[in-house]
Amino acid sequence: QVQVTESGGGVVEAGGSLRLSCEATGSAHSIRLMGWYRQAPGKQRELVATISSSGTANYKESLKARFTISNDKDKNTAYLEINSLKPEDTGVYYCTANTGYRNYWGQGAQVTVSV
Repeated sequence: QVQVTESGGGVVEAGGSLRLSCEATGSAHSIRLMGWYRQAPGKQRELVATISSSGTANYKESLKARFTISNDKDKNTAYLEINSLKPEDTGVYYCTANTGYRNYWGQGAQVTVSV
């Protein structure tokens, strides 16, 4: 079992930056891939970025310029840095941890971008 906990959400002014953290506990040694999804109000959940245990990152193309995913394997933690925040970045950001057998989800972190 893996538990996933997001932190770092909040209210940020447009143009600002934010860093979300995602800590995996439990059988974290079995994680092969961690990822970030987001869900804006009234919209479907979408994949933002993923990072493998070896550090290979992939992004949704339209977000690549402003989003950076990274990880700290010693801390079993993944990060998502968002720059030049826009109101349309508002939503709940979810972290996932994939062991190859199962995908574990966190409860989500609310990000609100104010104008």
